[in-house]
Amino acid sequence: MQLYAGSTTEFISDAVQHRVAEKLGDAYYEYFRFRASISEFNSWQNSLTALTAQLQYSSLLDHGIILEMQLPLSSARLDALITGHDEEENAHAVIVELKQWTHADALDIDECVLTHLGGRLREVPHPSAQAAHYRQYLEDTNSAFATESAGAVALGACAWLHNLDDQSRESLHDGRYNTSLGEAPLFTGHDAMQFREFLRARLAAGNGMPVLDRVRGGRYAPSRKLMDHASAVIAGERRYTLLDEQIVAYNLILSMARKALRSKAQHAIVAVKGGPGTGKSVLAINVVGQLLKEGRLVHHVTGSKAFTENLRRVLGPRMKPLLQYSNSYVSIDPGTLDVLVMDEAHRIRDRSHSRFTPKAQRSERAQVDELVAAASVSVFFIDDHQVVRPGETGSSAMLREAAIRNDAMYLETDLRTQFRCAGCEDFIDWLDQLLEIRKTGVTRLGKLDGFDFRIFDDPNALDGAIAKVASEGASARLVAGYCWPWSDPHPDGSLVEDVQIGSFRRPWNAKPDAARLQRGIPKSNFWATDPNGIAQVGCVYTAQGFEFDYVGVIFGGDLRYNPMTNAWIGEPSASFDSIVRGRSGARFTDNVKNAYRVLMTRGMRGCFVYFVDDATREYVESHL
Repeated sequence: MQLYAGSTTEFISDAVQHRVAEKLGDAYYEYFRFRASISEFNSWQNSLTALTAQLQYSSLLDHGIILEMQLPLSSARLDALITGHDEEENAHAVIVELKQWTHADALDIDECVLTHLGGRLREVPHPSAQAAHYRQYLEDTNSAFATESAGAVALGACAWLHNLDDQSRESLHDGRYNTSLGEAPLFTGHDAMQFREFLRARLAAGNGMPVLDRVRGGRYAPSRKLMDHASAVIAGERRYTLLDEQIVAYNLILSMARKALRSKAQHAIVAVKGGPGTGKSVLAINVVGQLLKEGRLVHHVTGSKAFTENLRRVLGPRMKPLLQYSNSYVSIDPGTLDVLVMDEAHRIRDRSHSRFTPKAQRSERAQVDELVAAASVSVFFIDDHQVVRPGETGSSAMLREAAIRNDAMYLETDLRTQFRCAGCEDFIDWLDQLLEIRKTGVTRLGKLDGFDFRIFDDPNALDGAIAKVASEGASARLVAGYCWPWSDPHPDGSLVEDVQIGSFRRPWNAKPDAARLQRGIPKSNFWATDPNGIAQVGCVYTAQGFEFDYVGVIFGGDLRYNPMTNAWIGEPSASFDSIVRGRSGARFTDNVKNAYRVLMTRGMRGCFVYFVDDATREYVESHL
């Protein structure tokens, strides 16, 4: 998708007559079904006027230009792409990242700067880093730029900040940004001549419209180099080691995938079922790595932003095209992928769109059908008892129905070996029986070999115990049911201590969009993996999919045991999770039970719990 494409001569004419922003605005509305904001409209007007002057100054009058081009399987849009030929008649395209910033400051955060956006200061990518990542992403995913192909369009990138003041120019050229600046130079209003030289070195011979057509006709096709890179990265991660049933499931999945890809007769669905701590994520990564090594086009998919963003951080930003979200497959051509591997498949949603989804990207198809159609083989790692939100529909029964609906072969396998909770399957079975999630027959929790389970009468004592094991070198986190408000940070960047029980005071992890946090406070997506996350309390949405040596759980008032009725009771009035409280209906209690099951199974070596409700604590203690 792009909002504007044509020749640079047409673009200059439209810009001079103030038609470009209007055309972009109309195309934006046609695609997204709502109007662009005034700030975005003004940004187009100002930045594109400056770009027009630069194109005229550089004599780039026989070229192609694309504005607001969406990257494949991504919501990101690059600002401008100019096409043409160099003096040796080689096809070129140049990404130009446009900013109308007047001021920006350097930050100690890698590849990031601080500037004023949307009415407040924000931490954002350095423009050169942003442009460089766009270039790498297109080279890795668009067939027109596949560097291993003969005649590929060569791709360059730069940033053009025409309003930037001199002090900020110096800040953004600080030595800490040398790598990004080397990959995508940054030019300001005082660098018009250097910007001109950069563009003409790649585009001087013009004839840009045939190149523009090649770019627009490029298909989604992750490059061989990206797949080799991904395979090598995953193979080098020694933490991804398989044991027991994981090995059986691993070979079963690969065998099924190879057979289906050979026959190409019909889709195949593989469901890998496993409870908390059975190594589903480790297995999923190993499957992806091996299939990439065999030259298969494969994606790793989740519905969890925190999990996917951490995986991208561990494996590197270049892996982004292969690490996707479950709502990314609305418009992809059927059978584009060889294999789709979805971890945390219980988080599959009924539909992929939300109220913010552009009309062109909306679909009434079930999300699971989109995932199945995208690949010849779809592999789903699933726990039927980890659905914690309304709208999440993932289950093995749903996958079986999808197989029938899509005329797909179906195979199911189970993981049982426990890698969490010190390998104590009894703890998981006891917890499921206790919460009445599934019948296991384990009604009493006996002595656990190597796993430390404790109940505390005071949240401060619980907090102290978690701090102690962390001080001894263990990974540890404090988590809680969503029973307290979640506030924006204070003006000084510190977090509000929302979680309050008597004298106990702790903040939740930071909100996803929180900016200018005090040094040492991690963003919410990285709360589980940043050592400083121990200073905040996490919830199920930041903890699900992760594990720690020790987890401390504050069991809130949204779920309590009633000794008079001998039943678990969900208390929506005690919940601050507006979506679960407002949309779960009769499933509120089940969703909250599943949430506490997730929280209490994050620990590898220990789980410490404090119960807000005394009757609930007494009931749990009676089953020890």
